[in-house]
Formats: sequence, C-alpha cells, structure tokens
Amino acid sequence: MSESIKKILVTGVAGFLGSHLAEKLSALKHKVVGVDNMIGGYKDNIPKNIEFYNFDCCDLNKMNKIMKDVDVVYHCAATAHEGLSVFSPVEITKNNYMASVSVFTSAIASKVKRIIFCSSMARYGDQQTPFTEDMIPKPIDPYAISKVAAEGVLINLCELNNIEWVIAVPHNIIGPRQKYDDPFRNVVSIMLNRMMQQKAPLIYGDGKQKRCFSYIDDCISCLLPMLDQKNLHKQIINIGPDEEFVTINEVSEICSNITGSNLKPIHKKDRPREVKHATCSADKARKLLNYKTTVDLKKGITKTYEYIKKRGTKPFDYYINIEIENELTPEVWTKREL
Repeated sequence: MSESIKKILVTGVAGFLGSHLAEKLSALKHKVVGVDNMIGGYKDNIPKNIEFYNFDCCDLNKMNKIMKDVDVVYHCAATAHEGLSVFSPVEITKNNYMASVSVFTSAIASKVKRIIFCSSMARYGDQQTPFTEDMIPKPIDPYAISKVAAEGVLINLCELNNIEWVIAVPHNIIGPRQKYDDPFRNVVSIMLNRMMQQKAPLIYGDGKQKRCFSYIDDCISCLLPMLDQKNLHKQIINIGPDEEFVTINEVSEICSNITGSNLKPIHKKDRPREVKHATCSADKARKLLNYKTTVDLKKGITKTYEYIKKRGTKPFDYYINIEIENELTPEVWTKREL
C-alpha cells in the first residue's frame, strides 16, 4: 500500500465493519470522513479522531457536500438483513440499492480516484460451494438482488467516467462492535446475547445450514490493500476464510461452551429463501491480497463474547418494521420472541 496520505470517505462508520476500517485508516494517518444514519450501529463505535456526519446516504445533496476532495470511498453502509428482506423489501432495498447509487453518484461527480464497494456473499445465491468470483450471480432474495444491482451500477458508472472500482465480498463477519441486539441478523451475536441472559438459543430449521465465519481483523487486512493496490482495479474478491465449514448447530454448541450455558437450542421453522450451504473460495484473496486466516472460529466467538460481556447484554431492538406479515413471516419476529 502506498505511503501517500489520502482523504478517505467511509460510509456506515458507526457500524461493525465501517468503524474498524475507519479506525485503522486513521491510524495509518489518512484523513477519514465518516457518515452513518445510526439505525444499525452504536455511537461508541465511531472513531474519535475522524470527521463524522450523521445523515442518510440516500441524501445526495449532503453526500455531495462531504465528498469534496475525497480521494477514495469505502462504501460499507448497508442494512445487511438478508432473511428479513423478503418481509421488509422497501426498507432493505432503499438502504442497500438507493443508498449505494447515491454514494456512487456523489463520488463519481466529485471525481474520486477509486470506489471500494462491500457487497455480500448473498450475490451467489444457492449455487455449488465453494462460491468463486467467476460465478454468475444468482441472488434469491431482495437483499441479494439489491447488492447485485448496486454492483452493476457501480461498474457501469465507473467505466463510463474512468473511475477505478473494486468489489469486496465479505461473509459472516464476527467480532467486537457487531450489533448484538439486532433480532434480524448476526447469528453468533444473537446466540451469545441470549445465552448470557440464560435464554436458550433459537435455530431456524434443523440447524444443518453450513457457513464459514470471518473474524473482523481478517476482513480489514483484505480491505486495506484495496485502497490503492494497482492490480485490484476491476476485481471482485471474496474476503474471508474457506476453512472451518460449520453447521449452525455446531456454532450453537461452541457458543454454549464459551458462555457456560447448557440450555438446549429451540428449533423454529425454516426461514424462506435461506441458502442451506454457503461458503466462498479464498483462493483469489490469497493470490492478490496474501490473505490468511489469523483468528479461528472459536477464538473469534470468544472475542465477540468478551465484547458483549464488557458492554452488557441488551434486550433485542426491533428497529425495522416488518412490511409483509403473513404465514411465512417467522413468529420469532412477529411475536418478538427473542
């Protein structure tokens, strides 16, 4: 990575990924500007030595004002609620697709050097694993559709205006600063928050869904070279491990061992459109980013547990309205069972 100091805009800076990234970029002496609408983050996540703005990325006029003289944009802001997106498609689409188009438009109008977009493993849908970057995206829910659509707009506008772009594809990130009182996402944090309150974990379906989980530091180590590494222009790269392919049942057991909880999981009916097996190949990240997993799953969950313990458990915050409520909607959400 170049030693030249840059002005960098990070969206979603009060969130999990954005706050860690902004903190690291600031530590590297870059000038960091952060924006967040605060619906899915914590105020104490925001790094103290950055320039922070509290508004919605969909507000193009405000985006244009803070984009002045920005060299690089990291677009991390998202309402990353894949399972909820089939029941709250308006809110999810607005905060993923429209917010992204607004950020890209402002960045391109301001002639930034490069835009790094954090997409999602959801782009691959229900294909053969491990997912590789050369696969044609096959999104199966509104969240994934919005992410793939945003990718398309990014590439289209950047190619037209000669702006560099990189698409990062993180998956199932865990660690400190994750919103653990969100009832709609973050399975590890939900389980830990419940178990630490002497409540049994809830599992959708048989719990045999398989995933890989990535510790936050291992994702940040991949995002940093994207700032200006020349050969990353026009690349789509999975960032995260392809080891420790585990079931949700196994995740529940690990969380139980770490918290000391002996409560048996409560199984609920399957969530609609949930992919059974989802893991990405990390071969391209190893080749281009020298990626390697430094924090294994058990250690990552332990660090997440220690963060929640220090901060204190919380009741779950149903801060997103369910727009479609019918027999398909999980009762866990409609009855607020968490």
